[in-house]
Amino acid sequence: MTKEIGQDEIQVAARPSRSRPVAGKMVPASADYDERITMRAWETLLSGETGDTSHRFPVRSLIHDSWSRCAIGGINAQQGEAPINSGKDEIEYLTRANNDLLAAARRSFATIGRLLDGTGAMLVLADGEGMLIDAIGDKKTIHDGMDIHLAIGGKWTEDVVGTNGIGTALWTGEPVFVHAAEHFCAGIKSWTCAGSPIRDPYDGTIIGVVDLSGHPDIFRPHNTALVTAAAREIEKALADHQNAERTRLLEVFIASAPHYRRTDGLMIVDRRGRPIYCNNLPDYAAGNPLDDQLPQGRGWRLQFPEADTVAALANALPQGLQACNISPLNLDGDLRGAALVFPSGRVARRTYPSRPATPHLAEAAAEIVGDSEALLAAIDVACRVAQSKEVTSVLIEGETGVGKELFARLVHAGSRRAPSDPFVALNCGAITRELFGSELFGHVAGAFTGASREGKPGVFELANGGVLSLDEIGEMPLEIQPFLLRVLEERVVHRLGDSRGRPVDVRLIASTNRDLKQEVAAGRFRRDLYYRIGTVSIHVPPLRERGDDWQLLLEHFNRKIAGRIGGTLLEFSDPALEALQAYQWPGNVRELRNLVERLHVLSHGNMVEATDLPEEIASPAKPEMPAKIAESTAAPIISFEDAERQAVLCALTAEGGNLSRVAQRLGISRPTLYRKLDQFGIRRGFV
Repeated sequence: MTKEIGQDEIQVAARPSRSRPVAGKMVPASADYDERITMRAWETLLSGETGDTSHRFPVRSLIHDSWSRCAIGGINAQQGEAPINSGKDEIEYLTRANNDLLAAARRSFATIGRLLDGTGAMLVLADGEGMLIDAIGDKKTIHDGMDIHLAIGGKWTEDVVGTNGIGTALWTGEPVFVHAAEHFCAGIKSWTCAGSPIRDPYDGTIIGVVDLSGHPDIFRPHNTALVTAAAREIEKALADHQNAERTRLLEVFIASAPHYRRTDGLMIVDRRGRPIYCNNLPDYAAGNPLDDQLPQGRGWRLQFPEADTVAALANALPQGLQACNISPLNLDGDLRGAALVFPSGRVARRTYPSRPATPHLAEAAAEIVGDSEALLAAIDVACRVAQSKEVTSVLIEGETGVGKELFARLVHAGSRRAPSDPFVALNCGAITRELFGSELFGHVAGAFTGASREGKPGVFELANGGVLSLDEIGEMPLEIQPFLLRVLEERVVHRLGDSRGRPVDVRLIASTNRDLKQEVAAGRFRRDLYYRIGTVSIHVPPLRERGDDWQLLLEHFNRKIAGRIGGTLLEFSDPALEALQAYQWPGNVRELRNLVERLHVLSHGNMVEATDLPEEIASPAKPEMPAKIAESTAAPIISFEDAERQAVLCALTAEGGNLSRVAQRLGISRPTLYRKLDQFGIRRGFV
């Protein structure tokens, strides 16, 4: 029969008569531990005589709380050992995953290990998951520890093996000792242990535990102080290692980033995806979708992929961070981090209409890569048009390859009232004259030879409720244009061969690479149709007038193509970058994208040299100076304004018309250069 323990006896047993301060806590001396009372309390808990786990047992509050968690969690109190993963692959994985922790503990473990031989004690190191990754000390004790799997690969968290120095230290986050009968599982009650958690100096999270274990006769109150001191020494070694690696990563970045600008946003992450250096990010990200994904504290980190490739990291980045340029940072031949560079002004300078932008609009705008003033102005107009219900037709003008379809999709994204609103695109240059009317307006059965038996709706009907994009509208036959104008005016479409009108609600986006004003003057395009579709006109600037946008696009396509084909990112030598900067890009963004695809396929290795580029880029023919400009530069200077004009002309000639480099040469901003060109009547495209 179990003897009932009175309240007075419980209070006396639970309150130590002597205590000694250890690591800021009051720890009872060995004389205060009564194994008989502790075992009776444990047996009472297991027998269920108390009725519930809230009953106060005559043990320390630390042990009482741990026992309660174990009982509620269903831990087998008769368990005699911890689970263990002793396979070679598992041990190798543990070692590799905890390499930094093992390296930081090496010195203190070597020092203490020499002192433990013959003492009956062993010192073990566990990771943040309670898995043992190292053990040193008395050889006989280490051998005995194998019986309960107190060895490398053993898992010692509370939820699998009950109250113990490792698992309870992980749970409480404080140094603890668990002596003999205080263990929850019967098979471990012949041991005593003291554990102290190890915290990551970066963010304070618990990443491991140092534990001193042995048979009960090794118990001393100062065991807790010993492991706490060892944990602090390991934390100091970790901090020194992190600071050294941070410095090395910064040095690698500085050495490999000649095109980084001081005004760019910069985030450097280590191998564990933790930002170890951030600059310009708060101002850079203000008021845009990146806010929720940028680091808000030292606990923030990226999910670094298992694959050691920058392409894998690019694919693993949150959506809002994928506008950055990524540079790998290698130390001793291994990928140890990455630099995420956010070109200055890309998001901060991009403005939208005062009305709140929809997520679809923001996402579509993010697809257009660049931060030049001319491009941002075009994006702003497109966003305003997209959110305006009054504008039913838009004209997008720009050279071939500038990305006019992206602007069409941007307008569609802002126009959407429902996810199902259609976007229908038709290339007018790919349709024969005979089929134009059928493709635009549809036809009924038997309307003409070869017509579908069931009839067919045209693109206006298919786009009803959404957006119709007519690409290369300048190719539309003159005889079809009056019918298009009529549909736009009446909002009703008639299929060929049908007298019945069908109402349509369509926003028209027309795009062209021609100068429609000249086409109107030449009689190839109707004036009334031009003014009808050109209510609002968006001019998409060519790449040669977009400053350094080619660098952003180069990085964007490089990252995108590498991710798609599963390859590594290309790197470009300085001569190759200089050649790309000097090139005029007659094919615009499409030409640049095709070039990057070609380089990914044909380049030998990851480094692109100038010789790997097409001849027209690597060795461009030097443009001849137009006669008027040659005469102007040779004319005598008669005023300060003349001196300015000649300086601009000389810089334009020297830099081959590259406006970004002209502005740099003259020491002025691009907007100022534009004003000077207008002031002096110099056409930007003279070269």
